Amino acid sequence: MSELPEGLVAVGGPLTPDRLLVEYRRGVFPWYMPGQPVLWWSPEPRAVFDGCRVRVSRSLRRRLRRGEFRFTLDAAFDDVISGCAQPRAAGEGTWITAEMSAAYRALHRRGYAHSLEVWLDSELVGGVYGVALGRVFFGESMFSRAADASKAALAVLAAYLRRERFTMIDAQLPNAHLARLGASEWSRAAFLARLAVDAEAPDPIGRWMLPARLSDGASAVE
Repeated sequence: MSELPEGLVAVGGPLTPDRLLVEYRRGVFPWYMPGQPVLWWSPEPRAVFDGCRVRVSRSLRRRLRRGEFRFTLDAAFDDVISGCAQPRAAGEGTWITAEMSAAYRALHRRGYAHSLEVWLDSELVGGVYGVALGRVFFGESMFSRAADASKAALAVLAAYLRRERFTMIDAQLPNAHLARLGASEWSRAAFLARLAVDAEAPDPIGRWMLPARLSDGASAVE
């Protein structure tokens, strides 16, 4: 029998809310394309925003201070996950399958999965969603329909998480874009050691609400 690719730890099994919660606490997440069985990953290395610190560019900082966007938490979870599921380029598929969407919507109803929305006037133009366990936020995906909207979403989410004493944002697979935003690469062993401690804090279950001071984004870059 051939060995599994690096970082792939299991193949198949149910994609249920209970299974997801167990696997996240172990540092494992699902990622697979339509037509594949559910693939479970624990990558080496891991992309992490330590201390929930995100690098905000000067141009984005100016835009946030102008208050061009409005931000909410858990106000449009289904719309955010639908936005994230849209193909990013012509002919490009999506890994957020109907099965995946249903599982995270169920986690949201149970108070474990959360979304941050970015609005331009009354239009949803960006957002990010993920799962919160203990003091760790596991970022799943983000989308943008306006310049800087997804970066703004991440910056405001990070500000909220710092306020709530979260210790890190797990960004899963390292790439150049995440590195520019301030994510660092951790070894699997280092990530799992931190996770074993920080994910055991009480889970912040329930609907989240963004404080008024963060709703226009300006306070996120003070």
